[in-house]
Amino acid sequence: MSTFMQKQTWKQKTAYTAKRIWRFRASYAFVAPFLLIFLTFTFLPVAIAIFYSFTQFNVLEPAKWIGLENFKNLFLNDAVFMTAVKNTMVLSVVIAGVSFLLCILLGWFINDFSPRVRTILTFLFYAPSLANVYYVWQLIFSGDSNGFINAYLMKLGVITEAIQWFTDTRYMTGVVIFVLLWSSLGTGFLVMIAGFQNVDTALYEAGAIDGIKNRWQEMWFITLPYLRPQLMFSAVTTITGSFSIGGAIDILCGNPSTDYQAWTIMNHLNDYGGTRFEMGYACAIAVLLFLLMVGVNSIVQKMLTKIGD
Repeated sequence: MSTFMQKQTWKQKTAYTAKRIWRFRASYAFVAPFLLIFLTFTFLPVAIAIFYSFTQFNVLEPAKWIGLENFKNLFLNDAVFMTAVKNTMVLSVVIAGVSFLLCILLGWFINDFSPRVRTILTFLFYAPSLANVYYVWQLIFSGDSNGFINAYLMKLGVITEAIQWFTDTRYMTGVVIFVLLWSSLGTGFLVMIAGFQNVDTALYEAGAIDGIKNRWQEMWFITLPYLRPQLMFSAVTTITGSFSIGGAIDILCGNPSTDYQAWTIMNHLNDYGGTRFEMGYACAIAVLLFLLMVGVNSIVQKMLTKIGD
């Protein structure tokens, strides 16, 4: 009897859903192009990567199912991967954290200027994220005496010989973080500026009546809670971008970097997927990176919901 009732309930739910889809078919037609693109270029690749992460696959031969063997090797036998995890977490915490704060503070700062000045400042801060500036920084931090930084420091007498900024492990991480921060103000920065311009000024007047006394209290109790959607978007894009750092480090520090000092999970993924063609192992790395991104984003979003409480 219970099985019969469950079947009836399932049929009723299916029929009800079908009726609603047909009723709002115009809306579903507008959503269909995005949904098709999302399924084709996001959902399907993720599903395929999850499947191949449990296989041994070198592209030339059929995939061979090996279960959890790739994941065991990553955590138990791959010391370079654990180094990559540590480096990725350090870079992500610093770059994503500082970049996210800069998006908020600079957006707040720029919002007080006239539209013309605001446009110029927005362009100046956003422009580095549009261009491949890493080759310029290679020139600035060149490891010979003709590099701008080395030449200036030697002229001042601070150093007597050129510093190898991108190969010396004492300086490499700090310089990489500095360069990546320079170009980190991307779409999330623009979203924050737009959000600040749309805050209802009447809220500040109401806040003053309720006892808010300075700009910092306005920021914490009014502006940031009002900007939660923009904060969420900025946090997600910033965190995702920081975890996917790889190509820039290859340009700056070479592949691999000295003693794997700046080696990230993305570098490890590109190494096994693009150089060695061990696609099963590369997919396992990609799956772990995906889970790490989702986990960190979930934690950050929960933290952002408490702003202003």
